[in-house]
Amino acid sequence: MQRVMIIGQPGSGKSTLARLLAARTGLPVYHIDHIHWMPGWIERSREEKTRLCAEVHARPQWIFEGGHSATWPERFDRADTVIWVDVPVMLRLWRVFWRTLRSLGRTRPDMPEGCPEQFSLEFYRFIWRTRRSSHAAMARLLAQAPQDKSIHVFKSIGEVNDWLASLPATGSYAVEGHPVEN
Repeated sequence: MQRVMIIGQPGSGKSTLARLLAARTGLPVYHIDHIHWMPGWIERSREEKTRLCAEVHARPQWIFEGGHSATWPERFDRADTVIWVDVPVMLRLWRVFWRTLRSLGRTRPDMPEGCPEQFSLEFYRFIWRTRRSSHAAMARLLAQAPQDKSIHVFKSIGEVNDWLASLPATGSYAVEGHPVEN
């Protein structure tokens, strides 16, 4: 396992899984939100996001979690392991609500500095509005998987935890390529 693509809808646990997997493997973690947003919740241009994603894809090792589906084909081709965290929408909505309460006014580790957690009714609407279309897009992506690619689809947090527990611990956690103590 050298290049891991983690997909899932908002609140599914992608960022948490990426951090925990990094702690087990020592692979560097790249969060799409660091690419998508600049400080002050300013969205990067599509071209800039695509360029930054391509830079990550070109690296020899990574755990890359998140969207920018325009780059999924390239990420998918480079990944040796693909993980889809496919948990129910009501659980995801609850998790987004709870994480917002816990982190309100502070920047989470999977976000760039200057993007403090805030309540956004529009974000909840987005989660609800895209629940079927995003799910379908992820299912189509995985349907193309060649036989030699390691694919994992987790329908519950318990399945994620069981899989993580089955992995040998080989490294320390790293974000954006910089080691951080466990």
